[in-house]
Amino acid sequence: MSTNEIANEVSTASCVMLGTAGHIDHGKSTLIRALTGTDPDRLAEEKERGITIQLGFARLDLPDGRRMGVVDVPGHERFVRQMIAGATGIDLALLCIAADDGIMPQTVEHLAVLQLLGVPSCVVALTKTDLVDDEWIALVADEVREALRDTPYAGADIMPVSSKTGSGLDELKAALARNAARCTRARGIAARMPVDRAFSIKGAGTVVTGTLWDGSVRVDDELELLPQGIRCRVRSIQMHGADAACAQAGNRVALNLGGLKTSDVRAGDFLAAPGAAHASDRFDAQITYLGLGRGADKPLETGTRVHVAHGTREVTGRVLFMNGRQALGVKESALAQIRLDAPLPVSHGDRFVIRSYSPVAVIAGGSVIADSPRRRTTLAPVEQDLLEALRDEDIPRACKAALALQRHAATPRRIASDAGIATPLLDEGLRALAARSDTVALADGTALAAKSTLARDLSALENALLRFHAEHPLQTGISKAALHAQSFARMEDVCFDALVAEAERTGRAVHTGGLISHPQAAGGARAAEEQARADLLQAFEREGAAPAAADDVVARSGVDAALGKKALHVLEKEGSIVRVDKTLCFAKSVYDAFERSVRALLERTGSATASELKDAMGTSRKYAMPLLEFMDERGVTVRDGDTRRLR
Repeated sequence: MSTNEIANEVSTASCVMLGTAGHIDHGKSTLIRALTGTDPDRLAEEKERGITIQLGFARLDLPDGRRMGVVDVPGHERFVRQMIAGATGIDLALLCIAADDGIMPQTVEHLAVLQLLGVPSCVVALTKTDLVDDEWIALVADEVREALRDTPYAGADIMPVSSKTGSGLDELKAALARNAARCTRARGIAARMPVDRAFSIKGAGTVVTGTLWDGSVRVDDELELLPQGIRCRVRSIQMHGADAACAQAGNRVALNLGGLKTSDVRAGDFLAAPGAAHASDRFDAQITYLGLGRGADKPLETGTRVHVAHGTREVTGRVLFMNGRQALGVKESALAQIRLDAPLPVSHGDRFVIRSYSPVAVIAGGSVIADSPRRRTTLAPVEQDLLEALRDEDIPRACKAALALQRHAATPRRIASDAGIATPLLDEGLRALAARSDTVALADGTALAAKSTLARDLSALENALLRFHAEHPLQTGISKAALHAQSFARMEDVCFDALVAEAERTGRAVHTGGLISHPQAAGGARAAEEQARADLLQAFEREGAAPAAADDVVARSGVDAALGKKALHVLEKEGSIVRVDKTLCFAKSVYDAFERSVRALLERTGSATASELKDAMGTSRKYAMPLLEFMDERGVTVRDGDTRRLR
């Protein structure tokens, strides 16, 4: 495929997509050719048979100067799956109904797909008006109005046209322009695009096309291919005949991708900004059952096997209703969990279509509420509240419910993950909650908790410390890691740190020397430690210039072994005792006397032997050599052969 052919695959920077819909042979492709001058049928088979098999693309120049991307979809019942893929991401539908036929089976099915996918606006083109008289056109127009009466498209413009004679084309363009001006579909921030075509161009490499759902894509951006999880980089972008540095949501886009083989990607895959989407084998949703086709009066039972179409991919799965509901009647809606046989990169708010397993027909659809929920269909009251709030786009209420699901203080990411939805959706709402009186933000918003949850966590921490002191009366505290593991194992590290800091701030805990203690219960242990240090220091002072090994001094001091070991460490750290080697310690006053003697001799003589320094210190060789080596290490003296001098 040439560069010019890629250009014809992609649309303008209009940010409005038009998609055709309608029964086979009702003139969709012919009308698009008459409106745009582009033949959307690309395949020889399509031209030979006179039907559209794959998606076709074109660009429409409107009277007000704006441009609109056009997706032409198949009308044959065998290609409803392609029709669903084409309708994905469009903002405005052009429903084509032949004036000589009127409403037909695929007209009804396509209309259902448009509703289920949430396409906000529709314009009806009564095609082939050159084949009938005005009275017949009026009758068909009345039939269409009646069919649309109970749909979101009641009152839609109905425009009689003839692609053969050109009659009504200008009026149709004006109607499309009016409706396009009213299209205000919300777009996400992070880039997401379902792929409808993937191919290779000599000298360029892998090229994919699709309608950019959300965000924007720039040259050199990194994207992730889902569900494979392969990272790639955007080499170049085209939109309708011209290279572009950036593509915005709502456009047909062709992307030349580096780091991705053509064999790695196929129609139905998904491109997204890294981390913006992830593939899941289940999602919670609000679904509506239409009951179209055979068995229209038969309810949809829980556990029914179905086809689920999302973006440009369709997979099989099952529909499971919540809270014991066994079935859904025609035109009824309910919460359900969709369990998939293969993962889909769904996100909150995405629309999907459900087709019956066999025979295949459009029967239901809806919107994604939670994109990575737990496997459950029985909802606790707070879970029910969360899903209903998300369904109703009540984000503050959803945030409050998501926070209530937490047993402990948690990070915004954890709160969103446990709620089964993407973090960005809750971020703003959680920040708003943090400013409310019933919610507390810890560590500058690193952790969040409902006031009642934080109070429970602080009480649990305080009780854990009191238990520890009761069981270990001689220990002044428990290590932070041990307390975390024993009492708050499921709490994230940063949240536990924030909880400890809050406990310190409110006087429930003291954190010193790597240990956490209760400010009241640890008093006895601290007094015992202080006494042990005092007793041990006196013992070393009594040992004087010829002490026993440090462990023996501790053992003879009468101090408890565990307390003595800890007290010795503290005395060393604070400098009250000087350890000169692994076994030998001196009281600081004793060591200072040794060092003064060495300095005095060397200041007089300039240098001295070990024997001379030993005599100056007034001690034996057993103690003199470790002392002199320690002074070397400490930088008091420098050894030169058999003598030493002051540094």
